[in-house]
Amino acid sequence: MTTPGIARLLALAALAAAASSASADPFPGADLVAAKKLHAELCVECHARHFGGEDGSAIYTRPDRRITTPSALAQQITTCTSMLRLALFPEDELNLAGYLNKHYYHFK
Repeated sequence: MTTPGIARLLALAALAAAASSASADPFPGADLVAAKKLHAELCVECHARHFGGEDGSAIYTRPDRRITTPSALAQQITTCTSMLRLALFPEDELNLAGYLNKHYYHFK
């Protein structure tokens, strides 16, 4: 595994650990302003195309959604980052997780 791969793996582990903690905010330190911009630029178009709606939020609000824990949310963001080859840093993923949690998931 390359050094960037190891760094991503360690960052994912830290993000998952933070997401699974019993704190009131599973994504502490997330920059929600930066995440809102990233979400609009990188997520909305794809989600709207695949799940409907003008803003793609149906993916987060559908009754059969797969994301039911903070760690699952963190993992899904990492999966999207990898599959779509997005140029996101681990802190970008943390920011997105915090943003999505605040606006859609409300995990504690």
